[in-house]
Amino acid sequence: MAPAESSGQRLIDACFGRAVDRPPVWMMRQAGRYLPEYRKVREKTSFLDLCRTPDLAAEVSLQPFRRFAPDGVIFFSDILIPAAAMGARVEFTEGGPQLPEPVRSSSDVARLRRFDPTRELAFAGEILQALRKEVGARAAVLGFAGAPWTLASYLVEGGGSKSFARIKEMAGRDPATLSRLLDLLADVAADTLSFQIESGAQAVQLFDTWAGELSEEDYRAWALPAVTRAISRTRRQGAPVILYVNGCAHLIEAMAESGADVLSVDWRLSLREARRRVPNAALQGNLDPGALLATPEEVVRRTRRLIEETGGIAHVVNLGHGVLPQTPIECAKAFFDAARNAAFSSPLSAENPASNDSIRVAASPGSEISRPLVAQRPPRPKQAKS
Repeated sequence: MAPAESSGQRLIDACFGRAVDRPPVWMMRQAGRYLPEYRKVREKTSFLDLCRTPDLAAEVSLQPFRRFAPDGVIFFSDILIPAAAMGARVEFTEGGPQLPEPVRSSSDVARLRRFDPTRELAFAGEILQALRKEVGARAAVLGFAGAPWTLASYLVEGGGSKSFARIKEMAGRDPATLSRLLDLLADVAADTLSFQIESGAQAVQLFDTWAGELSEEDYRAWALPAVTRAISRTRRQGAPVILYVNGCAHLIEAMAESGADVLSVDWRLSLREARRRVPNAALQGNLDPGALLATPEEVVRRTRRLIEETGGIAHVVNLGHGVLPQTPIECAKAFFDAARNAAFSSPLSAENPASNDSIRVAASPGSEISRPLVAQRPPRPKQAKS
């Protein structure tokens, strides 16, 4: 039997725990430097101009769709674009983003502003509208934003960091300033995601890439309340929210309290273990991007293996982080093909709740899985005291 074609509804249904004909698949950073057609576009324009030029950004967003037919098409942008609209000075360099005027005091926070995305990010709305028109029902268009803790890390550190000493120092010595910054960033993230949904995004993802650097205690004190605020204030209009944390093995239960519909898991935590620990959550992930540097046959084997860990139930197949620039095209294709050809199966471990009758796949695609709804969450955790 030929594999089912790409489908936007398939991705949305899986996010909400509804039954599908096969698990949907897309890939973080699927539009990027591993594609020769992307590199050709980048030869003629800067990264920032690419993000802000609707026709070019739409083109590179569609390049992986034309090659691989994923079930999701994420629009091309960067999590720091809203930070620049807030008034932060952001420079995109070959070594990564730099913020030469870091936020280190209350007066620095006061210089940042909440803004109207319809005016400051109008180009993002045009990109999303163009993608919806182009892909139609063949894929779900995804929007995204940086989660408050990760954006705060960039703003306070002045760029990437290995120790995150500056923001951890602020948390310990000036918690009131950090609380103000996180609240502002949560509101900006909610405004940004709401605008993206209004512009055509059918699902949105919050990238909390650096939250995994926190202990569970500090995650619950700082990152979790902020991302919960962002999610609760997003005008979803039926769009699922995906939460990604890199290095989330010690945080998965706390992540499930955020209000997100889907928890995106990195490769260090098996999906089998994640499903055991948060049985009511839809999951996304989680192939190691480095696995795509192997042979296509090995990529197929490992992709099938991770799908077997969930039985394909309430699972969006993805990587555990963004695809690497040196990834061979044939290995990326093998990843998508393996997911497309996946069949539902009994999860690997009998201990996995996905094997229980309580969340068995319903008879027809689109019907609800018989399990508690993902949206039913514990009470919001208390805000950190300043």
